[in-house]
Amino acid sequence: MGEPRRDDPPPMRRIVRCPGCGGDSVYAASNPSRPFCTERCRNADLGAWASEGYRVPAQPSPDDAEEGDPTAD
Repeated sequence: MGEPRRDDPPPMRRIVRCPGCGGDSVYAASNPSRPFCTERCRNADLGAWASEGYRVPAQPSPDDAEEGDPTAD
């Protein structure tokens, strides 16, 4: 465990698809926004979660059916 020798190949950089914009993103400690390509893409994704832009589809439970849908008018 010392410095790499001059004849050692450079470490491989793993490139992944940015979940925000679909562009290339370096997946390494050198990219603090990983797996996103930039802080902008990371913040856009966080904003979508915070504003409930992402939702998991679910069937209403039987308990909800008995009491009615509170969002229905």
